[in-house]
Amino acid sequence: LVSGGHTELVYARGHGKFKIIGETRDDAAGEAFDKVARILGLPYPGGPALSALAERKLKVENEKLKIILPRPMLNSNDYDFSFSGLKTAVLYLTRDLGAKQTKKLRSSIAKEFQEAVVDVLVKKTLRAAKAFKAKTVLLGGGVAANRVLRNRMGDMIKKEMPGVNYQLPVTDLTGDNALMIALAAHFVGKKKAWNKVHADANARLGS
Repeated sequence: LVSGGHTELVYARGHGKFKIIGETRDDAAGEAFDKVARILGLPYPGGPALSALAERKLKVENEKLKIILPRPMLNSNDYDFSFSGLKTAVLYLTRDLGAKQTKKLRSSIAKEFQEAVVDVLVKKTLRAAKAFKAKTVLLGGGVAANRVLRNRMGDMIKKEMPGVNYQLPVTDLTGDNALMIALAAHFVGKKKAWNKVHADANARLGS
Protein backbone atom coordinates (compact mmCIF):
# COMPACT_ATOMS: atom_id res chain seq x y z
CA LEU A 1 0.00 0.00 0.00
CA VAL A 2 1.69 3.20 -1.19
CA SER A 3 -0.04 6.54 -0.84
CA GLY A 4 0.41 10.04 0.53
CA GLY A 5 -0.36 8.86 4.04
CA HIS A 6 0.74 5.23 4.06
CA THR A 7 3.55 2.97 2.96
CA GLU A 8 2.82 -0.51 4.28
CA LEU A 9 3.47 -4.13 3.49
CA VAL A 10 0.39 -6.09 4.51
CA TYR A 11 0.16 -9.88 4.60
CA ALA A 12 -3.45 -10.75 3.84
CA ARG A 13 -5.13 -14.15 4.03
CA GLY A 14 -8.53 -12.76 3.11
CA HIS A 15 -10.83 -9.77 3.62
CA GLY A 16 -10.42 -8.60 7.21
CA LYS A 17 -7.68 -11.17 7.84
CA PHE A 18 -4.44 -9.30 7.55
CA LYS A 19 -1.28 -8.35 9.38
CA ILE A 20 0.93 -5.32 8.82
CA ILE A 21 4.47 -6.68 8.49
CA GLY A 22 6.20 -3.45 7.47
CA GLU A 23 5.49 0.27 7.38
CA THR A 24 7.13 3.65 7.04
CA ARG A 25 8.94 5.05 10.06
CA ASP A 26 8.48 8.64 8.90
CA ASP A 27 7.34 10.07 5.54
CA ALA A 28 5.13 7.92 3.35
CA ALA A 29 6.20 7.44 -0.27
CA GLY A 30 3.51 9.74 -1.65
CA GLU A 31 4.32 12.38 0.96
CA ALA A 32 7.99 12.24 -0.06
CA PHE A 33 6.98 12.68 -3.72
CA ASP A 34 4.96 15.78 -2.82
CA LYS A 35 7.72 17.30 -0.68
CA VAL A 36 10.45 16.71 -3.27
CA ALA A 37 8.19 18.11 -5.97
CA ARG A 38 7.80 21.26 -3.88
CA ILE A 39 11.59 21.50 -3.48
CA LEU A 40 11.90 21.33 -7.27
CA GLY A 41 9.24 23.99 -7.75
CA LEU A 42 6.59 21.64 -9.14
CA PRO A 43 2.82 21.99 -8.59
CA TYR A 44 0.68 19.96 -6.17
CA PRO A 45 -0.04 17.06 -6.25
CA GLY A 46 3.64 16.40 -6.67
CA GLY A 47 3.66 12.75 -7.68
CA PRO A 48 2.30 13.08 -11.23
CA ALA A 49 4.29 16.27 -11.88
CA LEU A 50 7.55 14.77 -10.63
CA SER A 51 7.04 11.56 -12.61
CA ALA A 52 6.32 13.55 -15.78
CA LEU A 53 9.50 15.59 -15.25
CA ALA A 54 11.52 12.42 -14.64
CA GLU A 55 10.46 11.04 -18.00
CA ARG A 56 11.60 14.08 -19.97
CA LYS A 57 14.82 13.67 -21.93
CA LEU A 58 16.31 17.12 -21.49
CA LYS A 59 19.81 18.05 -22.61
CA VAL A 60 21.86 19.06 -19.61
CA GLU A 61 24.93 21.26 -20.02
CA ASN A 62 26.92 19.55 -17.25
CA GLU A 63 26.64 15.88 -18.19
CA LYS A 64 29.67 15.05 -16.02
CA LEU A 65 27.64 15.66 -12.86
CA LYS A 66 25.79 12.40 -12.11
CA ILE A 67 22.94 12.62 -9.63
CA ILE A 68 23.09 9.81 -7.05
CA LEU A 69 20.66 9.59 -4.13
CA PRO A 70 20.51 7.06 -1.26
CA ARG A 71 18.18 4.04 -1.10
CA PRO A 72 17.04 4.24 2.56
CA MET A 73 16.76 0.93 4.45
CA LEU A 74 17.18 -1.03 1.21
CA ASN A 75 19.15 -3.78 2.94
CA SER A 76 17.76 -3.56 6.47
CA ASN A 77 16.69 -6.83 8.09
CA ASP A 78 13.02 -5.86 8.26
CA TYR A 79 10.17 -4.77 6.02
CA ASP A 80 10.02 -1.14 7.16
CA PHE A 81 10.58 1.99 5.07
CA SER A 82 11.98 5.47 5.60
CA PHE A 83 11.80 8.27 3.03
CA SER A 84 12.44 11.36 5.17
CA GLY A 85 16.21 11.07 4.71
CA LEU A 86 15.82 10.74 0.95
CA LYS A 87 13.77 13.93 0.86
CA THR A 88 16.42 15.69 2.96
CA ALA A 89 19.15 14.44 0.59
CA VAL A 90 17.32 16.15 -2.29
CA LEU A 91 17.00 19.33 -0.22
CA TYR A 92 20.73 19.41 0.53
CA LEU A 93 21.58 18.57 -3.08
CA THR A 94 19.56 21.47 -4.47
CA ARG A 95 21.01 23.80 -1.84
CA ASP A 96 24.56 22.82 -2.81
CA LEU A 97 23.85 23.05 -6.55
CA GLY A 98 22.22 26.45 -6.33
CA ALA A 99 19.08 27.65 -8.10
CA LYS A 100 20.61 27.94 -11.60
CA GLN A 101 22.20 24.48 -11.64
CA THR A 102 19.18 22.88 -9.97
CA LYS A 103 16.96 24.23 -12.74
CA LYS A 104 19.22 22.63 -15.36
CA LEU A 105 19.28 19.30 -13.54
CA ARG A 106 15.66 19.14 -12.37
CA SER A 107 14.72 16.24 -14.63
CA SER A 108 17.80 14.26 -13.57
CA ILE A 109 17.06 14.87 -9.89
CA ALA A 110 13.41 13.89 -10.35
CA LYS A 111 14.38 10.71 -12.20
CA GLU A 112 16.94 9.64 -9.60
CA PHE A 113 14.53 10.34 -6.74
CA GLN A 114 11.82 8.26 -8.40
CA GLU A 115 14.31 5.45 -9.08
CA ALA A 116 15.40 5.46 -5.42
CA VAL A 117 11.82 5.16 -4.13
CA VAL A 118 10.90 2.46 -6.63
CA ASP A 119 14.08 0.46 -5.94
CA VAL A 120 13.25 0.29 -2.23
CA LEU A 121 9.54 -0.46 -2.69
CA VAL A 122 10.15 -3.26 -5.18
CA LYS A 123 13.03 -4.95 -3.36
CA LYS A 124 11.28 -5.00 0.01
CA THR A 125 7.98 -6.16 -1.47
CA LEU A 126 9.62 -9.06 -3.26
CA ARG A 127 11.60 -10.05 -0.18
CA ALA A 128 8.40 -10.10 1.89
CA ALA A 129 6.49 -12.01 -0.81
CA LYS A 130 9.19 -14.68 -0.87
CA ALA A 131 9.41 -14.93 2.92
CA PHE A 132 5.64 -15.32 3.35
CA LYS A 133 5.25 -17.50 0.24
CA ALA A 134 2.66 -15.13 -1.19
CA LYS A 135 0.47 -16.32 -4.04
CA THR A 136 -0.51 -12.80 -5.08
CA VAL A 137 1.10 -9.38 -4.91
CA LEU A 138 -1.44 -6.56 -4.90
CA LEU A 139 -0.34 -2.95 -5.41
CA GLY A 140 -2.65 -0.25 -4.05
CA GLY A 141 -2.81 3.40 -3.02
CA GLY A 142 -2.33 6.64 -4.93
CA VAL A 143 1.32 5.96 -5.74
CA ALA A 144 0.19 2.76 -7.48
CA ALA A 145 -0.55 5.06 -10.43
CA ASN A 146 3.19 5.58 -10.92
CA ARG A 147 4.09 3.97 -14.25
CA VAL A 148 7.68 3.14 -13.30
CA LEU A 149 6.62 1.44 -10.07
CA ARG A 150 3.86 -0.56 -11.79
CA ASN A 151 6.14 -1.78 -14.55
CA ARG A 152 9.21 -2.47 -12.41
CA MET A 153 7.20 -4.43 -9.85
CA GLY A 154 5.62 -6.50 -12.60
CA ASP A 155 8.94 -7.15 -14.34
CA MET A 156 10.69 -8.25 -11.14
CA ILE A 157 7.82 -10.51 -10.06
CA LYS A 158 7.82 -12.15 -13.49
CA LYS A 159 11.59 -12.61 -13.28
CA GLU A 160 12.01 -13.76 -9.66
CA MET A 161 8.56 -15.18 -8.79
CA PRO A 162 6.99 -16.29 -12.08
CA GLY A 163 4.23 -18.28 -10.38
CA VAL A 164 2.94 -15.32 -8.39
CA ASN A 165 -0.17 -13.42 -9.49
CA TYR A 166 0.29 -9.63 -9.82
CA GLN A 167 -2.80 -7.45 -9.37
CA LEU A 168 -3.03 -3.75 -10.20
CA PRO A 169 -5.87 -1.24 -9.83
CA VAL A 170 -6.99 0.79 -12.82
CA THR A 171 -4.74 3.87 -12.82
CA ASP A 172 -7.65 6.33 -12.82
CA LEU A 173 -9.07 4.78 -9.65
CA THR A 174 -5.89 4.61 -7.54
CA GLY A 175 -6.64 7.89 -5.77
CA ASP A 176 -10.39 7.42 -5.39
CA ASN A 177 -10.87 7.31 -1.61
CA ALA A 178 -14.66 7.12 -1.87
CA LEU A 179 -14.43 3.93 -3.92
CA MET A 180 -11.99 2.39 -1.42
CA ILE A 181 -14.35 3.09 1.47
CA ALA A 182 -17.34 1.77 -0.49
CA LEU A 183 -15.51 -1.49 -1.25
CA ALA A 184 -14.49 -1.86 2.39
CA ALA A 185 -18.12 -1.35 3.41
CA HIS A 186 -19.21 -4.00 0.92
CA PHE A 187 -17.07 -6.64 2.62
CA VAL A 188 -17.36 -5.68 6.30
CA GLY A 189 -20.48 -3.55 6.59
CA LYS A 190 -24.14 -4.41 6.93
CA LYS A 191 -25.78 -4.24 3.53
CA LYS A 192 -28.59 -1.71 3.22
CA ALA A 193 -30.46 -0.09 0.42
CA TRP A 194 -28.69 3.12 -0.62
CA ASN A 195 -31.68 5.25 0.45
CA LYS A 196 -31.59 3.70 3.95
CA VAL A 197 -27.98 4.63 4.68
CA HIS A 198 -27.49 7.32 7.30
CA ALA A 199 -24.34 9.45 6.95
CA ASP A 200 -22.90 11.05 10.09
CA ALA A 201 -20.36 13.73 9.19
CA ASN A 202 -19.34 14.10 12.84
CA ALA A 203 -18.96 10.43 13.73
CA ARG A 204 -16.32 9.70 16.36
CA LEU A 205 -13.85 6.82 16.29
CA GLY A 206 -15.43 3.82 18.00
CA SER A 207 -18.94 5.23 17.85
